[in-house]
Amino acid sequence: MRIGHNGAGSAVLCRSFDRIAPLTEISRIPLQPLPEGSLTKLWLGIGAAVLLAAGIAWAAAPSISALAGGVTVETIEAGEGASPTANDFALVSYRGTLPDGTVFDEGEQVPMAVDQVVPGFSTALQEMQPGGRYRVQIPAEQAYGAEGGGPIPPDTDLTFEVELLEFRTRDEVMQMQQQMLQQQMMQQQMMQGQGGMPPGAMPQGALPPGTMPGVDPGQAPQLP
Repeated sequence: MRIGHNGAGSAVLCRSFDRIAPLTEISRIPLQPLPEGSLTKLWLGIGAAVLLAAGIAWAAAPSISALAGGVTVETIEAGEGASPTANDFALVSYRGTLPDGTVFDEGEQVPMAVDQVVPGFSTALQEMQPGGRYRVQIPAEQAYGAEGGGPIPPDTDLTFEVELLEFRTRDEVMQMQQQMLQQQMMQQQMMQGQGGMPPGAMPQGALPPGTMPGVDPGQAPQLP
């Protein structure tokens, strides 16, 4: 039954009351006393239902962590495992928005050094776990401050949606870079070997000491 504010609801309410039986008729219905112990069971059942509802509401409520500098991290989907430190490299997918919802930056599977991003983003990364998705609120003081930067106006709070894919220590990243460099050098050497020697070129060490390519050993080289 709805109660409106234009008078229509009042008419519905009145008609509903018209259908209620007179008090004398209601009083004729005998009231059956509750069996002994039923009242206690009734209250226990009500209490259990209240606790269950409260537990469901608590589980559904988002988990928000308040960090240093006013940064907040809301867990959208929890991850697993350890969190990166300031000395690690993180692989993330992210989207950054201004207070009006304008997207100013986004990226997929972007590697970044945790200690080489804006302070608020660095603080938030160190609270995340691999596989998790988060919503990060960064005050202007922990972002680009009074100067702003690019599409970000001065004194602007920022919001990021971040997914931490994985992270590696600095030593692991250095080892990976060295391995990639070695592989590139090996590929270049293989390509040079497959290409052969240029026309007229001689292998290194094929000439006797003191001689020059294309010059008779018995003649002096002609200077320009």
